[in-house]
Amino acid sequence: MFKIHVILCPIDFSDASRKAVQYAREFAAGMGASVHLLNVVEPRPMAVDITLNYVPLEEDLEKAAAEDLQLLLQELLKGGIKAECSVEFGNPADVILDKSAELDVNLVIMGSHGKKGLSRFIMGSVAETVVRKANCPVLIVKSEEKEFIGDE
Repeated sequence: MFKIHVILCPIDFSDASRKAVQYAREFAAGMGASVHLLNVVEPRPMAVDITLNYVPLEEDLEKAAAEDLQLLLQELLKGGIKAECSVEFGNPADVILDKSAELDVNLVIMGSHGKKGLSRFIMGSVAETVVRKANCPVLIVKSEEKEFIGDE
């Protein structure tokens, strides 16, 4: 029998990744698994903003992400799901794959923006890279898909 023990749920706070948290909650509840919520802050390229407009630093982004993750974490915990969260720095696909190996996860559930054409070519696809390189199954949740998880 296939048993899921640990689910990794990378979240960037997009609609698709918020849906992925719902899927992770349902899988965890059904399988008795724990969930690890992960946000990845990408380092910004070194550049000087000559307009002197405020540009959030990685530390500001980390703090905001940690606060938002705590809200999602509390929802999971209130629902009886064993869960934890973390914010990491780096290339999102690399960090997700590293965290997956570190936590010995059985399943990754993540959102995908569904970019196409030039924007996908330029920005790449984190989800595609994770699917290709992960050592476990990966469930991709799209923001514009028919949901099969209903509200209670």
